[in-house]
Amino acid sequence: MTLAEALEVRPLFHIFGLLCLTASLMFSIAVSPVAIAAGAEVTRFLDKVQPAELVPGADSFGVPRKDVPVVPALKGNDTVGWVFLTSDFVSTTGYSGKPIHTLVGVDENAVVTGVRLVKHSEPIVLIGIPESKVRAVTEGYAGLDLKAEAESGGSAHELDIISGATVTIMVIDDSIVRSGLKVARALGLGGLALEVAELGPKREIDFGRQEVLDWMTLLGNGSVRRMSLDVAQVNDAFARQGDERAIARPEAGADTDTFIDLYVALADVPTIGRSLLGEAEYANLEKRLKEGEHALLVMGRGRYSFKGSGYVRGGIFDRIQMIQHDVSARFFDKQHKRLGEIVADGAPSFVEMDLFVIPADIGFDPAKDFRLQLLVQRAVGPIDKVFLTFDLGYELPDDYLKTIPTAVNATATGFEVGGAGSAVSDDEAVRALWTRIWNDRQIDIVVLATAIVILTLVFFFQMQVTHNERFTFWFRIAFLTFTLVWLGWIENAQLSVVNVMAFFSSLTSEFSWDAFLMDPLVFLLWFSVAAALLFWGRGAYCGWLCPFGALQELTNRLAKLARIPQFEVPWGLHERLWPLKYMIFLGLFGLSLYSLDVAEHYAEVEPFKTAIILKFQRAWPIVLFAVSLLVAGLFIERFYCRYLCPLGAALAIPARLRMFDWLKRYRDCGNPCHRYAKECMVQAIHPEGNINPNECLNCLHCQVLYQHDQKCPVCIKKLAKRRRFEKQTGLGKPEATAKTAAPEPVA
Repeated sequence: MTLAEALEVRPLFHIFGLLCLTASLMFSIAVSPVAIAAGAEVTRFLDKVQPAELVPGADSFGVPRKDVPVVPALKGNDTVGWVFLTSDFVSTTGYSGKPIHTLVGVDENAVVTGVRLVKHSEPIVLIGIPESKVRAVTEGYAGLDLKAEAESGGSAHELDIISGATVTIMVIDDSIVRSGLKVARALGLGGLALEVAELGPKREIDFGRQEVLDWMTLLGNGSVRRMSLDVAQVNDAFARQGDERAIARPEAGADTDTFIDLYVALADVPTIGRSLLGEAEYANLEKRLKEGEHALLVMGRGRYSFKGSGYVRGGIFDRIQMIQHDVSARFFDKQHKRLGEIVADGAPSFVEMDLFVIPADIGFDPAKDFRLQLLVQRAVGPIDKVFLTFDLGYELPDDYLKTIPTAVNATATGFEVGGAGSAVSDDEAVRALWTRIWNDRQIDIVVLATAIVILTLVFFFQMQVTHNERFTFWFRIAFLTFTLVWLGWIENAQLSVVNVMAFFSSLTSEFSWDAFLMDPLVFLLWFSVAAALLFWGRGAYCGWLCPFGALQELTNRLAKLARIPQFEVPWGLHERLWPLKYMIFLGLFGLSLYSLDVAEHYAEVEPFKTAIILKFQRAWPIVLFAVSLLVAGLFIERFYCRYLCPLGAALAIPARLRMFDWLKRYRDCGNPCHRYAKECMVQAIHPEGNINPNECLNCLHCQVLYQHDQKCPVCIKKLAKRRRFEKQTGLGKPEATAKTAAPEPVA
């Protein structure tokens, strides 16, 4: 099993335990200390190591510097080295989606003196990889010469990768080298100087050039760069590496057979994008890219895939990464789009053609050279593999760049953690980023806002909307389809209990709205949910705007059409199963107070990521878990919503504060009539007729029954009485009094 599979499967091992231990967890919660501000977290982990472990000869740590987040390692009163945390300087996000925190020691000669892995969320132990093995590889970076790394662009050392933990080791390697270079340059260690942006004119992509070129022209002028490896070259590279196991298993085939023929191009450059993608695809790319983002087009053919299959299980492409000096980007499935063809005249056929989005926040500069690093693996045992890397360099031709004259582009003083110096503060930069995101997604925002307004009007005028049963049925089906397809599968706007835990976690530290404003649709949904809780309770979201809830209900409708039997849970058992979701939520919430990382792993009890965000493209055990919940929903409508959903429980608790009871009922409801209770899709109505607002999904079916003169006994009596009166008095016309109810929908 690979690391990707383990990360997908791990939560399933704990879900049953979570259900069993939740009650005890509620009584054993310890609140974690307030987190230190990002960019200055090195002091959090110093108590985990001895000074001599990071800098030989050191006996204590000094006072952290204020300009650079490093701590001096002291021998007596003398500074013999410096200690820093990699995640203070560069992104260290691993497969888990959480930072891998590593402490590094470095001396005055810019040589790494010690490395300790102090915290991570990578579940490598569960797949049989001892953590001691990973720590041994990490600690092996002692002796790394950062001066040589600066000269070679970070490739002067051998990469020692553990099979099954490919991405984890590569992230650790990348973070140690890049953060080490930043520290060495900031402190002037080993004669390295702080890289300062050039003074004077700045260069950027010239979007005024719009010509269309053929393949040979693009290849000839450097718009498209190529790296071709045959079988002999790859075998020779593994032979030079010296691993006897890899040498004993050479790549089969003739030496001249193509191992991989790899091409790369910067696709957001108008001429390159329009030539390779075509007008329509390039226009789609322009709409997709946000401010500051760029697109890398990677094309390949041959026996080796630059994508592999790990991204299907784990959502990350572990065989390629983009590296530009101290900046690197590893791509995730959300940043990826598969292409059908390359339209440039004379272009060869490719097996793989894919677009990858380079994020705006890493500081990528299209005017500077970069390289695409390809990871080549060779199996040397049942689970063991050996790895090599090959680099494909790229530099955008000058013809596609224009010069912007400025007085000063950078300053030679000061140091900014995680990137180059800037005259703009972090808060202003983040604010500008989410503002651009909102501007770029105006159409999506308008569509969602319109849907929310329509739903609000439906609730305010529910009696008029539910007067016609057929209209109400098909309106609900259409709205749920919109929620599932557009809101869920297309826009990935699925709320999660993780959002709730992250919100409360942020309240215990330095709260900021900026992080929540980065996704406009999710923010709008939460805003609408907060407002709806005061008026209608949890049902406004759970019953209408939850994509997974919509998926459950629509699949259940299909099950009814297929005449799959529906089971009604006995009321006594049904009532006792209700608390399960509250126990799950309280357990997760308690865990989040102790460790948000741990709580997010257990939050896989929610199938939302599998079914909605990743569309079932995950490891089979976790897909099986999500599918099993949907299968249960075929027989018991909204099974997951009723008994297991921690998000529904989280919304139901504050929903007790709602100000109005909108759903109408008669005194006869529950005694003697039980029609409401029998037809409620989630059995939210007690036998005595009371509606449980914590369980009600506001589907409005009970309001249809409230006015139905063929189903509601009260309405039937009123209609019969009116007809008798009209017959006795001679008022009204027969055709006006012979009211026929709308036929029931087939479901």
